[in-house]
Amino acid sequence: MSETVVRGRRARWSARASAPSRAKAVAPVGPGVLDLKAFPAAKTGLPLWPLTAMFGLMPVWWSLGIWYFAWPFFGLLLFVLLTARGKVRVPAGGVPWLILLGIVLISAVRLAKVTQVSVFGLRFGYLCTAFLVCLYVYNLARDQVPWGRIANPLCLYWLSMVMLGWLGVLAPKLSLPSPFLLALPDGMANERFLTDVARIDATEFNPVSANPIYRPAAPYPYTNNWGTAYAFLVPFVLACLTSLRSGPMRIALLVSLPLSIVPAFLTLNRGMFIGLGAGALYLLGREMLRGRVRLLLPVALILLIGWLATLFIPVVDLITHRTSTTDTTADRFDLYRQTWAAVLRSPLLGFGQPGSVDTTHAAEPLGTQGMTWQVLYSHGIPAVLCLYLLLAVVAWRMAAAVTPTGLLLSSLPIIAVAVTPFYAFIDPNMSVLFFAVGLGLAAVDGPVNRIARVAWR
Repeated sequence: MSETVVRGRRARWSARASAPSRAKAVAPVGPGVLDLKAFPAAKTGLPLWPLTAMFGLMPVWWSLGIWYFAWPFFGLLLFVLLTARGKVRVPAGGVPWLILLGIVLISAVRLAKVTQVSVFGLRFGYLCTAFLVCLYVYNLARDQVPWGRIANPLCLYWLSMVMLGWLGVLAPKLSLPSPFLLALPDGMANERFLTDVARIDATEFNPVSANPIYRPAAPYPYTNNWGTAYAFLVPFVLACLTSLRSGPMRIALLVSLPLSIVPAFLTLNRGMFIGLGAGALYLLGREMLRGRVRLLLPVALILLIGWLATLFIPVVDLITHRTSTTDTTADRFDLYRQTWAAVLRSPLLGFGQPGSVDTTHAAEPLGTQGMTWQVLYSHGIPAVLCLYLLLAVVAWRMAAAVTPTGLLLSSLPIIAVAVTPFYAFIDPNMSVLFFAVGLGLAAVDGPVNRIARVAWR
């Protein structure tokens, strides 16, 4: 019979015990194996294949050019399945989520043109899908579906992202229209936003530069999106490695983690480094305050691998070269200043969406270059306050974690807060973040079926 930790005391669950509706801390310690006789699996009625189709088959949707457009439809599928199941449990943060979605929807009245409705609807769909992914994952985990099986689609997503990152390293000039883009009428195919999200590009670079820097971006249209996903997924991958003791997926994750450092460094994403640094400091600070050092070794090992990579990849020199030739920092601060001045003209509901969907070529793409600024400009001050309230509530609840797996996942809202001033993630990355958050919230809210010594299938 295994044991669980509840607010610092050990409690042995009898075979007749029933799963509590809201436990006080993350479930297993030691090997992390719950007695499944004490907590029999529920008839969930929620299949895993929608998550596999969304996350595991991401390279297929990207190669067809429909990934960004299909994502909200996957969210609609999750909504139908959750509604059909009924008795949906809502984790911490549900109320701020719903308020945020309501404010965003109302802000549509501020759109200047009818033609902007489609792009607004797409972004609103990304937000709704992220909320539904969190609900779906949370309910699967609370219904005792094996933790590893639920995490498997996001692990496949990580492996695909690393593979496509290496595509940018080995074939940086790869750029061709997708089948979806070729099928569009000429008028629609010339729209910059459609070209960006539906084109097959391995890297992002400035085409007018005499000496362009090719930064891995695939499957995303912009390299900053790749860096944001990387910052969200690294703690998740480490959490999986602490939970899984054997099996092919563990081997794949162990191999992919050091391999991912090369494309990650070549993105030159300063915000990515800031986010991961904030997460590492949070974890180390928590452990040191509690007099524990068990996370020092893996964090130190990752830092060592990163330092060794800099011996072969001149990251600092590349970033210095980029900032000295593009004035990217000065451009960002100028955008922030102009964005804030514009928000003061419509502080409650913003302007519905950013000033331009093109963050590279527009003269003044207000409301871009950061999640904070996008939400602030597009949906107003109440919306951005609600976003930070959501992340604060999630961080507070996930801070109850006590196992290495739970602790690593608890760094996700901290990383999200750290990157919000620099990178926006109202796209599939929002779902990536809240997929992992859903797993973490389920673990602190009650027993989960986390079998550490069985290979994932």
